[in-house]
Amino acid sequence: MAHETGPLRVLVIGSGIAGLTAALAACADGHDVSVVTKSTLDDTATSHAQGGIAAVLGTGTGTGTERDGDDSVESHVRDTVAAGAGLGDRRAIEVLCRSAEARILELIALGTRFDREPAGALARGLEAAHSHARILHAFGDATGREIQRALSAAVRSAAAHGELRLLEHTFLADVAVRGGRAVGARLLSPEAPTPRFHFADAVVLATGGIGQLFAHTSNPAVATGDGIVAAARAGAQLADLEFVQFHPTVLAGSGGALISEAVRGEGAVLLNEAGERFLLGVHPDAELAPRDIVARGIADEMAKQDGRPVRLDARHLGREFLERRFPSITARIDASGLDWSRETVPVTPAAHYLMGGVVTDLSGRTSIPGLFAAGETARTGVHGANRLASNSLLEGAVFGRRIAEAIDHDAEARSLASAPAPVAAAADQLSCESAQAGLVQPLSRQNRTHVGQATSRDDAPAFSRGALQELMWTHAGLHRSGPALEDAKRTLDAWAEARPADGASSSVRDREDTNLLLLARLTVAAALARTESVGAHFRSDEHPAAGAASQPASPHALPRSLPLRQKAMAH
Repeated sequence: MAHETGPLRVLVIGSGIAGLTAALAACADGHDVSVVTKSTLDDTATSHAQGGIAAVLGTGTGTGTERDGDDSVESHVRDTVAAGAGLGDRRAIEVLCRSAEARILELIALGTRFDREPAGALARGLEAAHSHARILHAFGDATGREIQRALSAAVRSAAAHGELRLLEHTFLADVAVRGGRAVGARLLSPEAPTPRFHFADAVVLATGGIGQLFAHTSNPAVATGDGIVAAARAGAQLADLEFVQFHPTVLAGSGGALISEAVRGEGAVLLNEAGERFLLGVHPDAELAPRDIVARGIADEMAKQDGRPVRLDARHLGREFLERRFPSITARIDASGLDWSRETVPVTPAAHYLMGGVVTDLSGRTSIPGLFAAGETARTGVHGANRLASNSLLEGAVFGRRIAEAIDHDAEARSLASAPAPVAAAADQLSCESAQAGLVQPLSRQNRTHVGQATSRDDAPAFSRGALQELMWTHAGLHRSGPALEDAKRTLDAWAEARPADGASSSVRDREDTNLLLLARLTVAAALARTESVGAHFRSDEHPAAGAASQPASPHALPRSLPLRQKAMAH
């Protein structure tokens, strides 16, 4: 949409479904868009998503597909609320589910090739905790990769025609804030190994999640929480960092090869070493129970087997079906030397998805004017304490689009479009302002971030990314307790005390480690503060709060009032 004040300068950081949806929509509205990505355009968590994207179709908007039986948007809402243990924001969930079909149509218009039935209708599958078959797939088990292909092709085409700028291999160092408003970001690139300031009227953070915080994860190597940390340093509100979802089924010993929820949706079952379906005694839905229940059930069974993996049994589905429905998974399993049509395969849980993040309203606005967040970087409120399967791609598409609409219609942002960009000298004076003292330089010797009262330990092992990941896996993973979390906190504080501050010439790897260490401290603080078990957050020593599972997420009294868990802003 053209504006008298001219196009806005929009800086989108991240190239998954959320970031590229926002970028393409803002570009279509006539704004001056730059897309920044730490690696290549396609190196995203979106590309790794296998299961699908949830949507109730046949609601009258033109897919040409009849809805499944008595399925409805209201049913999708109920399933999402239930999976989130009642802690989701119902308004956000309704926006998510009611917007689904329109976003599917947009993806199809971009060239996304969803699987179809022989008669031409969009094919739909069933996944855990969904009451109806409403999951769309592409190429069987390559939904995310196909969506990424379509979005990336559109972005590359726009860049080739000068309609937007694409900056690959460019790292977000910090969000720049002036007068309480985001005005751009400091970025590192091969051409600019020290941070350079890039002005923007609107900054969109869509950098993905924090999977690399844990020793076992299904996430790509780029998932180091850069956008969440940058937002925290700028003073944005964060919430629900304790809610980390662990995917139940990653192929054991494969380095994170995920075996989609859809495999169990098609009838595969989980067995212990005795060949028993152990989940039958854990939940009425057994293998199709919510992810947190299945993942903990597997972990508990593994503990009974001295840590050995459980087995996924899909033999009865047959080779032909498995190759057709799950070609990518079949290829990965074949590469490991197994034939899952003839033998059971070993699986374990792995860190998969962060439900919390930067608090946003229904249009992706954060608590800092001019700063937006989407996808796994954001805490929109749709997931509550546990994400429903195949709602993540949907969330990225829905709220990425809503961010573009907010940018286009936000009078405050539009008024800035006529302001000149700061000159280089002024840019040097911009600070990454923080509403919380200590978050600007979280690990420097001059200005420590103490998440509570730091009590360093002399016996802490030397810091390394591997040591951090193992600590978080064993002390803040599927099973948590006060003593284990306190022990983790002491080690993290000791590492923070000893770690030098990042300098202007610090490498991307060092900056990622700094981000991961701060994220670990914030996550452990959040897990300590929530003493009751709910959703993906399980405390073996829980002290349930009255009605905790039926109340929305609310602030806890955290040391130093760190903005870890805030009430949702007014929408």
